[in-house]
Amino acid sequence: MPRRSTLAGLAAVAAASVVLVGCSSSAEPGASGEAESSGVTLEQVQEAGVLVVGTEGTYSPFSFHEGGAGALTGYDVEVITAVGEQLGVEVEFVETQWDAIFAALDSGRIDVIANQVSITPERQERYLFSEPYTYSTGVLVVPEGSDIASLDDLAGRVSAQSLTSNWAEVARGAGAEVEEVEGFAQAAELLRSGRVDATINDSLTFLDYEQAQGGETGLEAVAETDEVSESAVAMRQGSESLLAAIDEALAALAADGTLAEISQVYFGEDVSQP
Repeated sequence: MPRRSTLAGLAAVAAASVVLVGCSSSAEPGASGEAESSGVTLEQVQEAGVLVVGTEGTYSPFSFHEGGAGALTGYDVEVITAVGEQLGVEVEFVETQWDAIFAALDSGRIDVIANQVSITPERQERYLFSEPYTYSTGVLVVPEGSDIASLDDLAGRVSAQSLTSNWAEVARGAGAEVEEVEGFAQAAELLRSGRVDATINDSLTFLDYEQAQGGETGLEAVAETDEVSESAVAMRQGSESLLAAIDEALAALAADGTLAEISQVYFGEDVSQP
């Protein structure tokens, strides 16, 4: 099992990132200037027989197309599909770029968002959120056998980070030099080749990578945050009856083990529980 210790100083940004999904300022409410729609009720959804769900479709392992062109799948896709079954309705996915996904919700083009949307105080002022179905922390990842065991050890080291991520600022704040990468897979390759010393990212990203590599990565997460990021289904104000039904459905899926089973498929562990 990887060594893990408290990652001091990282907790402040952990709740702001699940690989930064749900955190881009350009996707925040009102960014498009579109008029807002009223909420949607459970009765309206059941009368229509369809829950319209906004998701990206390009964000593995949460919402993506198998092989890049196959059927839409992913952790969030399976969770919200199971919720739809509990509600007795079909689920219709509307694939939307992240920068426009809240605008689609505001305008009423979709009923809910299922795309690893982090719950933040700012969003809670404008939107309703279900109970969380994903919990994650930030992790410091290094090659196996590294002498880096905490954020304090990053001073003077090189950390591979996406420059659009808050994790780059965390690495710099710890005194590391940042090597720009496009994503975690590239960071992992640099780590394994010895070209960088570490990378900081969301724990779910690392779990997904471990799953894809069959568990043999040559890397380990040596520290994690105390703060937990929570992701949930987002919907418009005025959708209280739909919210209550979705919460009830999520509770039932947790109780019968469905959420845990879906989690195991995509992450190798249950990320639906704190």
